[in-house]
Amino acid sequence: MLSKKTKYAIHALSFLAKKEKKTPQLIAHISEETHTPRKFLETILLELKKNGILGSKMGKGGGYYLIKDPQEVKLSTILRLFDGPIAYVPCASLNYYEKCEECDNEQNCGLHHIMVDVRDETLKLLENKSIQDILNNEVRI
Repeated sequence: MLSKKTKYAIHALSFLAKKEKKTPQLIAHISEETHTPRKFLETILLELKKNGILGSKMGKGGGYYLIKDPQEVKLSTILRLFDGPIAYVPCASLNYYEKCEECDNEQNCGLHHIMVDVRDETLKLLENKSIQDILNNEVRI
């Protein structure tokens, strides 16, 4: 399940992707439009900025803006940034690998092999889906 932090990040990125390129948006406006608690949103936007996805401008007319093309912002990146590993068990993780305490030998563990397959299929989807795909799938009324 996606954490609230991840969902809020995706909603904020989708909102910013709809705006004219590099047009700064105030945190208060993003918060209101995405129904995200402002204090929570501040930390999310700072994390996205620190990771090179957003830019910001201080002062009058300032705010946050998307510096990457929405097609370049992959869902796998956002999930890893806010939720950590994509894998369901640590022994199947690519970036956060840990040996499972319960296993004597991963190569003989049926669960490990299935979870590696689940991770691989999930990654195939998430690495090929972006913020632009979310915008493309929105229902317009």
